[in-house]
Amino acid sequence: MATDEPDQPALYPIRTVSNLTGVNAVTLRAWERRYGLIRPHRTAKGHRLYTQGDVDLIHEVVDLLGTGVSIGQVKGQIGRGRAAPVNAPAEPDGDSWHGYQRRMVLAVERFDEPGLEAAYSEALALYPVDVVTERLVNPLLRTLGERWQGRRGGIAEEHFFATYLRNKLGARLHHLATQRARTRLLAACLPGEHHELGLLLFCLAAANHGFGFVILGADTPLDEVAHAQRQARCHGVVLSGSVDPTPAVLGGLRTLVGNLGVPVLVGGQVAQRHESAIRDAGAHPLGADLHAVLRRLPQLLGPAH
Repeated sequence: MATDEPDQPALYPIRTVSNLTGVNAVTLRAWERRYGLIRPHRTAKGHRLYTQGDVDLIHEVVDLLGTGVSIGQVKGQIGRGRAAPVNAPAEPDGDSWHGYQRRMVLAVERFDEPGLEAAYSEALALYPVDVVTERLVNPLLRTLGERWQGRRGGIAEEHFFATYLRNKLGARLHHLATQRARTRLLAACLPGEHHELGLLLFCLAAANHGFGFVILGADTPLDEVAHAQRQARCHGVVLSGSVDPTPAVLGGLRTLVGNLGVPVLVGGQVAQRHESAIRDAGAHPLGADLHAVLRRLPQLLGPAH
């Protein structure tokens, strides 16, 4: 909640700013200490308070990071617009995302969970979770998915990382679930979809933007989705899939949209390959740009959200 006095600008505590921007408190403090990006006010007890100008600045930083600008370059780009410069110089330590990915691949090869945790946590301390998902986790999942096809031990490596990530996301989502969210969404994988990591990554990113979730997970019958939505009174439904839907699934999607009085959103590769069919069913296909999707989410859910 903002603190406000006559003739004084509203000041927001760090938890409120985190909900407004999707940037967790650890990252906000790192941006302040290491990069001097934000200079919040301090109370007598040392608590940080942020102005609306600070919130707007954080949004601009997140936008720049979403275009590929590194955290070390952001300060020089503030106020120049959202587009990354064509010939932007690299950070002194080289391409940080490739560096994180190399470290994590090496940790996976060695089945080294502490090493995996160290690299992932370091990235999350400096970047918002949706940026880490797009720039690090999704490329790493693609890399590991390609490796297992022609590499001894590749399947074990992929399963090791998937289990680590599922546990990591589950713990974080469980923590965020204790916070009351104004808008709750029901999240499930489409029938036939057995891989739920993409859905969990989306839920975590959206949860950091203040959304709450009821998560059903993999391979969920659409009639069960309808029942759960009504019982939980969720404000919308998010479905995810990479497997091409059968005519029966598309028919079920149309029925689901017709039976529910809330928006139905569809993400994952299926939303890109079958955009027209999803729209014809009355649902909203989500694009591949997670950062853009999160910005559009309140609009997709309607004016009340």
